[in-house]
Formats: sequence, C-alpha cells, structure tokens
Amino acid sequence: MIPPITTLSAQGAKRLQGVFFDIDDTFTTHGKIGGRAFQALWDLRKAGLRVVPITGRPAGWCDHIARMWPVDGVVGENGAFYFCYEEEGRHLVKRFLDSRKVRGGNRVRLEKIGEEILTSIPGTALASDQLYREADLAIDYCEDVRPLPWEDVERICDLFRSRGANCKVSSIHVNGWFGDYDKLSMTRTFAAERWHVDLDRCKEEYLFCGDSPNDEPMFRFFPLSAGVQNVLRFAERMKHLPAFVADREGSEGFAEIVETVLRLRAQKG
Repeated sequence: MIPPITTLSAQGAKRLQGVFFDIDDTFTTHGKIGGRAFQALWDLRKAGLRVVPITGRPAGWCDHIARMWPVDGVVGENGAFYFCYEEEGRHLVKRFLDSRKVRGGNRVRLEKIGEEILTSIPGTALASDQLYREADLAIDYCEDVRPLPWEDVERICDLFRSRGANCKVSSIHVNGWFGDYDKLSMTRTFAAERWHVDLDRCKEEYLFCGDSPNDEPMFRFFPLSAGVQNVLRFAERMKHLPAFVADREGSEGFAEIVETVLRLRAQKG
C-alpha cells in the first residue's frame, strides 16, 4: 500500500529545491495537458522551485519544451540528452551523451531491430514521433494502435535485449537504445552541469513524479517520489514504486501533487 501524497510532511515539502516529472500520463491525460497541470508549472516557478521534465519523448519535442514551457530544462529520450534554453543569450543548449557519429551508427542498428519487431509482432508500429528522435527507437503498443496484450510488450522487450539494446516500457511505448544510460543518469548530469548540484548528496531536496516502469530508476533513487494514481496499473510489473501516490490520475494527479507540496510549504512553523 503506497501512502497518499497527503501524508507528505511539511518538513519534506519545505526542504525541496525542485521537481522532476515524467510527461506522458503523468503530466498529461489521454495525450492532453490539463489546465491545472500546466498552471502548476508556473506555480512551482513562482515559488522559486526548479522544474525539469524527464521524458521518453523525442528531441524534436524537447526542443519545443525547453524553449516554450516554464521549465529549467528537459531530459529526453529516456536519458540520451538534455536541452535547456538560455534566455539571456537566446541560445538552446543541446547536450547529448553520444556523438552525432555514434548516434547515426546506432540508428542503423535500431532500424534493423524495428523491422524485426514490426514483422514478428502483429499490431505494433513505430511511434508517430519516431521521425523526431535522435538516439532511440520507440515502438507504439497502445498510443495510436490498438492496445497490445502485455505478453506482446514483453516480446518487444525480449527482441531489443536479444540484440544487445537496452529498453524501457512507458505507458505508451517500448523504447530501445544502445548505450549505458537511463532517465536518472542524465538527470544527474543535468543537475551537475547546469546547477553544480550533486544529486547523490542532496536527493532529499528534489521530488520526482511519474507513472510507469521507465520511471523506476527515479522512484528508486529519490526518497521523495510520487506517482499519479494510474501508476498502480503497473504495480505488479515494477520492483520500485513511488514513496507516495496521488488520488487522481494523469494531469489531475500531477496538479494534486504540486498543490499539496505548495500548500505544505506555505504552512507556518
């Protein structure tokens, strides 16, 4: 039984310096960003907290997010890179883990795996955002295709792994890539390079919000982690669950988590 977010202590909330959060089905509901959730980003910024989405979504989307959302940066493609927009110089910083040459070689290898997956597992498709990706391959299992049974999701994972690739399951895609990284490793790099913060020494000062198995590294690492209600759908398939859970799903659950944090921080004493 995961404790509700309402049991978060005021002391824990007041210690926070920032919030990291997943996007799909955490910040969104059925693919849409709720009004309360987007306002929550502005409320966090107004409260002086750092705000960074940590997502499996592609570089093309993250370019937009870094430029146009009220965030301090964004980690994308499950840790392949971070982007952040320096407003004073009007400059978008793009920090990839691997070089362009390495990414190009990996894409060729991933395309072959993708062809094998699409051929051998009926009902799968390349994610509609694959065109905008730099480092990984996203297989759609329920975003724009009829939802596949979990057995097929596991078969997709097995094919990635049998070809030497890493993979993670989100609420909509199975993402595969070559390289020793995940959401947490690039979040560490982002904090160190952009804020000169060692997350291993001050992880109690940051909250992570998520909803699915590809968020497990973050749930495991951050003592203050929160899942939106729909994370419980994956509970039996995850080893590491969040410390707290919201009563609501998706974007409404994200708004609930943020509002709880800000209410606790406003308490006197």
